[in-house]
Amino acid sequence: MSLAAYACLPARSRGRRHAEPPAPTRDAFQRDRDRIVHSTAFRRLVYKTQVFLNHEGDLFRTRLTHSLEVAQLGRSIARALRINEDLVEAIALAHDLGHTPFGHAGQDALNDCMAGHGGFEHNLQSLRVVDALEHRYPQYDGLNLSFETREGILKHCSRANAERLEAAEPNGVARRFLDRTQPGLEAQLCNLADAIAYNAHDIDDGVRSGLITVEQLSDVELFARHRREALAEHPQLQGRRVLYETIRRMLSAQVYDVIDATRAALEALAPADADAIRKAPPVVAFSDTMQAQSEDLKRFLFRNLYRHPQVTQTTDQARQVVRELFAAYLERSAEMPASYDERQDRPRAVADYIAGMTDRFAVREHERLTGRRGIA
Repeated sequence: MSLAAYACLPARSRGRRHAEPPAPTRDAFQRDRDRIVHSTAFRRLVYKTQVFLNHEGDLFRTRLTHSLEVAQLGRSIARALRINEDLVEAIALAHDLGHTPFGHAGQDALNDCMAGHGGFEHNLQSLRVVDALEHRYPQYDGLNLSFETREGILKHCSRANAERLEAAEPNGVARRFLDRTQPGLEAQLCNLADAIAYNAHDIDDGVRSGLITVEQLSDVELFARHRREALAEHPQLQGRRVLYETIRRMLSAQVYDVIDATRAALEALAPADADAIRKAPPVVAFSDTMQAQSEDLKRFLFRNLYRHPQVTQTTDQARQVVRELFAAYLERSAEMPASYDERQDRPRAVADYIAGMTDRFAVREHERLTGRRGIA
């Protein structure tokens, strides 16, 4: 399939921070994807929390399975829009590499700990992972990914962080946060595929955990409509098959909606190339109706799952583990590996070390350093 003119084309990539000869059998974005898959940070995602901590059940999503689902959804939509599937996949697989153990609770706690030292944000940390913290190659730190992949990884960025990144890399990946332009379509698509994926799998995991019920979800139009349709077409369905079929239909409806709405926006914009996309307002989006339904589902999940007492009890414990780990390493940096202990900026070294931990390693380290089990 030929790519559209507005797709990010590997032959027109803005390149890597360290020049390298091209690979004989892979283009630049395929090479990026492969480097991400082989990275240490990618393997760690299998033991990092999505919503439920890793030890709470084998079938709940982790950061790794979430990233794979984002990549699958992203590639399906990219194919229909004739944009670069390999770039979408690379961004999707890397977008959570900087996430802490214990999900957003860990990130919030680490950000509090780093309040006087530049803060902590997982999107920025994902960029740090691929730019500096992976040590796999003799010529440079990081994975030396293409500009377009790095641009997609940096989904959010404060102005202060953008200015700091821009000073180190003029006209680099942070520039768009200063001049208020957009990333390429592939990066825009990954942002939306991320939201589609976690809404769907958080329903599945939430019902599996028993913290939310199908009956509660009947008040959410996006779910209720597709459940009614599933049962009308398959009245014999029972148990989890009803849930699976409902989620499958929800996902399909959202994917087709994004494709239709984005095609209409592209037709109106008529961009000549990827640079025209960057200068335009955001292009990849839901229709107004689907956007409203998606936001309704997010509100439901926030109230009933993410703020469920059982979830908040565990995440409160997780925050305390991160805070106590930070304090312990800050006081006794020799407890960290030498590559972190020897760094001059000790708070950032501690943050990098903790952010790279899996849930279970963080729990073990906390118990070793404090003598207490931090998470029941």
